[in-house]
Amino acid sequence: MSGPNGHAQNVAEPILSAGMIATGASRFSAEQIKELVAALEVPFDPSQIEWRVMNTTKSQPLRGQVVPYADQRAYTDRLNTLFTPAGWTRKYSIHTSANFERTGDQKIVAKVLVTCELTIFGLGSHSATGEEFADDPNAGTSAEAQAFKRSASCFGLGRYLYYFTGTWVDLDERKRPKSVPQLAGWATPAGWREGLRPRCVAEVKPSVQVPSGNNRNSSHDGQGCVPDGEVLRQIEGMEKTVGKRMYRGILKSVARVWNPKEIRDKAIQEKALAHMQAADRGLRRAEAARDKAGLATFARVLGTLRLSSLDQVDNLKTLQEIITALERELEQPK
Repeated sequence: MSGPNGHAQNVAEPILSAGMIATGASRFSAEQIKELVAALEVPFDPSQIEWRVMNTTKSQPLRGQVVPYADQRAYTDRLNTLFTPAGWTRKYSIHTSANFERTGDQKIVAKVLVTCELTIFGLGSHSATGEEFADDPNAGTSAEAQAFKRSASCFGLGRYLYYFTGTWVDLDERKRPKSVPQLAGWATPAGWREGLRPRCVAEVKPSVQVPSGNNRNSSHDGQGCVPDGEVLRQIEGMEKTVGKRMYRGILKSVARVWNPKEIRDKAIQEKALAHMQAADRGLRRAEAARDKAGLATFARVLGTLRLSSLDQVDNLKTLQEIITALERELEQPK
């Protein structure tokens, strides 16, 4: 299904029925709010992601630090899908600031400041400010988009993009990326819904450090904040946490290896670790549901999958099926 801007719709299906649409002063239940916030937090479809060059090297070959971003339309598409155009609104106010000195060129110019107040009926309002130097012919448009996306991130929409710290890639003669990085699993809708998350809990801004010379080893993968080698150590430490069967199953399905030291690609290392962390959360959730449902119900659920214990589970899909079945049993009236 295509959205209004021609991109593929990145929300698999609306979670609100016609009778649940937020309009006027209507209110959502606590469970509906939880579902809505979760739907807002889902990453945009990769087709809606673009890459902006933040820093460049002065040496050859020309290199640039790129970070991902989404156009305003991706944000409005998500809001329209979840709430309909009548379910949210935004209001802008424009100001000019005192003079600022542009770094490096000693030029004194004013700034355009735009404040956006985004209101989602039934959830509340958030406001944020965007800014741009007034001598930019697109200053108002840029500041407006920045303010809108920042206010949307207060609801969780697009917030995941703040976890990227920048990736160094080769640029062409017009300073455009010759290729763009592959998004980590947690930065895609499918990976996010599987429970994958970035390892950095603190939001970080793009680095302003530029690698010297032609040293390609100084490239940052932009997918987290852990030093080289630490990811593999964390993967190895997950064997006892998730169990040997799940550990081996994830290594085989994600990286096609039996030993994590054989994984050379940093993105694959990240993906394997994220899957194992998701498995750890899932196992703890399954154990909690088992304790509430009782051993008899637990055994019956495992029997439908031809399993006798959680130790036999070797993939996230089966683990999710167990959790869903157990929690469905808990919802049944006694």
